[in-house]
Amino acid sequence: MHRIGFVVFPRFQLMGFAAVTAFEMANLALGETVYEIELLSEAGGEVKSSAGFGVLTKTFDHTAYDTVMFGAGVQIEPMTPSLVEFARRSFETARRVAAPCTGAFVLAESGLLDGRRATTHWAFARQLQDRFPAVKVEEDRIFIVDGSVWTSAGMTASIDLALAMIEKDHGQGVARSVARKLVVYHRRAGGQSQFSALLELEPKSDRIQRSIDYAKANLRRGLSVEELADAAGLSARQFSRAFRAETGQSPAKAVETLRVEAARLMMEQGRHSMDVIAEETGFAIADRMRRAFLRTLGQPPQTIRRNARESASVP
Repeated sequence: MHRIGFVVFPRFQLMGFAAVTAFEMANLALGETVYEIELLSEAGGEVKSSAGFGVLTKTFDHTAYDTVMFGAGVQIEPMTPSLVEFARRSFETARRVAAPCTGAFVLAESGLLDGRRATTHWAFARQLQDRFPAVKVEEDRIFIVDGSVWTSAGMTASIDLALAMIEKDHGQGVARSVARKLVVYHRRAGGQSQFSALLELEPKSDRIQRSIDYAKANLRRGLSVEELADAAGLSARQFSRAFRAETGQSPAKAVETLRVEAARLMMEQGRHSMDVIAEETGFAIADRMRRAFLRTLGQPPQTIRRNARESASVP
């Protein structure tokens, strides 16, 4: 029996319960209750989610858990001394502690990530690194296991985390069975960059947005800095400086990201050859597109196409 304590707090995000569902499916796959879940909170009683309805919880005590998992929210919530103390105690008493998404901030505040590798949702990764420089943040990872401490990316990545735990506890066959029941990949290909790359292109000014819109509409063109600057109504030097300040990327990297995203959509939605896709999205040749995919998504175009076909074939 693996007793899991799942910690929630006011305004927790319900998607974090996806991990709980994975453990439930493991019980069904094995035909017995091997995972027992208890919802925990600092004060006990009803705790309301960000959706507005609540769940009943048990207050922190000295119960011994096999695994303690800290839930996440849509923003970083203040951490009380009691929560920090419970995290530290759990690290000493449980076989493993886990924190999907923003739950990593609880572990970091408790000092449990000092000197360890960890990840979190890509949108909070830099904040985690800035606030806790002793943590070795790897922002592109879906999940990381460092000793007895497990962290994962955004809240759906808690499924990946739970599947890895299930595989460690009961073998690959059970984990695969759970993944099939949930209609997810047993092991997801790629890192968070495949989800965050375009979302990071959120400029603050209309001029830079115009240049991005121009690039999207003209991917087959060369799209030099001078061409993009002209679309923005700036000199090349002003444009390069403003673009990096607003997006955190160089214009060349942003154009590559836009091309990768357009090519990915063509692979997922159609049956064009790699050569045709490379030409249509401005890469010119398939090998250049492949190298860009590896830099941006961490996987080659063939993997993207294979995953898309597998998803389409799932009954």
